[in-house]
Amino acid sequence: MACFRRLLPLCSSINRTTFSSSGSGVVQGFRSYGGIASPEQTLLKLEDAETRAGADTLVLDDEIAQIRREFDAAKQSFLRVPEALKAMPKMNPEGIYVNKNLRLDSIQVYGFDYDYTLAHYSSNLQSLIYDLAKEHMVNEFHYPEICMEFKYDPTFPIRGLYYDKLKGCLLKLDFFGSIESDGCYYGRRKLSRKEIEEIYGTRHIGRDQARGLVGLMDFFCFSEACLIADIVQYFVDAKLEFDACYIYQDVNRAIQHVHRSGVAHRGILSDPHKYLLKNGQLLHFLKMLREKGKKLFLLTNSPYYFVDGGMRFMLEDSTDFRDSWRELFDVVIAKANKPDFYTSEHPFRCYDAEKDTLAFTKVDAFLPNKIYYHGCLKSFLQITKWKGPEVIYFGDHLFSDLRGPAKAGWRTAAIIHELEDEILIQNEDAYRLEQAKFHIVQELLGRLHATVANSQKSEAYTSLLEELNDRRHKSSHKMKRMFNKSFGATFLTDRGQESAFAYHIHQYADVYTSKPENFLLYPPEAWLHVPFDIKIMPHHVKVSSSLFKNE
Repeated sequence: MACFRRLLPLCSSINRTTFSSSGSGVVQGFRSYGGIASPEQTLLKLEDAETRAGADTLVLDDEIAQIRREFDAAKQSFLRVPEALKAMPKMNPEGIYVNKNLRLDSIQVYGFDYDYTLAHYSSNLQSLIYDLAKEHMVNEFHYPEICMEFKYDPTFPIRGLYYDKLKGCLLKLDFFGSIESDGCYYGRRKLSRKEIEEIYGTRHIGRDQARGLVGLMDFFCFSEACLIADIVQYFVDAKLEFDACYIYQDVNRAIQHVHRSGVAHRGILSDPHKYLLKNGQLLHFLKMLREKGKKLFLLTNSPYYFVDGGMRFMLEDSTDFRDSWRELFDVVIAKANKPDFYTSEHPFRCYDAEKDTLAFTKVDAFLPNKIYYHGCLKSFLQITKWKGPEVIYFGDHLFSDLRGPAKAGWRTAAIIHELEDEILIQNEDAYRLEQAKFHIVQELLGRLHATVANSQKSEAYTSLLEELNDRRHKSSHKMKRMFNKSFGATFLTDRGQESAFAYHIHQYADVYTSKPENFLLYPPEAWLHVPFDIKIMPHHVKVSSSLFKNE
């Protein structure tokens, strides 16, 4: 039957063919449906085609010349900042940015993580974690003694990177899972686009390749990413063979040891002025919630003695709650073992801080001024009777802190400390000028590519294309270095697209801000709405290229 279908066009053509014969009855030949053109007709058609091609070439030349004129005019406008750009509104570095509409008047329960949520740390903490981890790797895992000379570089990592355990690369991915062309490092060396394509075949990370990636998302990620890169670079420089997966496993084990053994906790509490930042606004926020009749709970993976020491230090200037900060909370849960807390069925245990022991009695109620260890979400909801939509939980780790609550129906607030600095940079005229340049050039490049086919690339086209690409690269590079010289902004790629980290914010955070006390800027009954004109992330402002056209 398939063969029959393929024959149908041929049969149809034959049926349309006419036969002519001479007087002798001899068939003179087939005459096709369209007939055979005479030599004169063929010559005319060729001349028409040449005329049309010449006209098309003139049109293309005119369009390329028009794009060239617009680019030259834009370059002149680049020399000064347009008044309209200066007049654009500034985003609030302490604002609350909304992914999903949130009515604060419907929220009756506020829950908080401790580290990097209630507790604010100085930049010295990352150096402490880095140094303790490298010491553990040398002393316990027998890494070369020279590793003790490594120093933490705060200018290198950002939050939200991925490490490829199979190939040993540190990657920054965009919203769609593609490798940022200027954000792939092997050790401390940035790889070129050609090297990325040689390693991965394409910039897009497929599902199979993604299985070898691990995200670096929490407050340990800065020291972890830097130490991984430094160890890889050492092996490369020393021309030693190594397995990239072993590097990750050893660094991760060392980082986890620093956290779980308490060595980092003891280091912080031994010199709290060096590592912890006092914050009077936090107490004001918590007291305001209490006065409004809200329920508060603390849910952290850290041990109680560490939380207690930190809270006492941060509130030591307060006469009300310096020694009784637990009175601010209805429930205090430490060593919760998130994210397993959200899916396990571990029982709660009552913790005696004076004796450092756990009680054996069953926990079926949360009593005032008591401390609880371990537990699980299922038991927590059974005991409190708090319903999901009336609870909001604040945390800094998208996976450990927020993914579980989001799936359980709680509202979620991501605390991203880098947000303030990034918004301050985006508010600067210098950044917005480069952003506008980038958008103008991107628009002109799109028009140029749409105008010219591959077979019609003239010298004028090639020259203009090179200039536009060079101008776009310069603007992209300048914007990137305003944030971080190695990987750029946390939320954006160099070309203005959302990063993979921003994608996870979209997934698991109803709102995000730089610190919990920013909620003091909003009435407790406020309705927080998603911006109607949202382009990328709610805190981003896209600078329009039209600002330059009206100057």
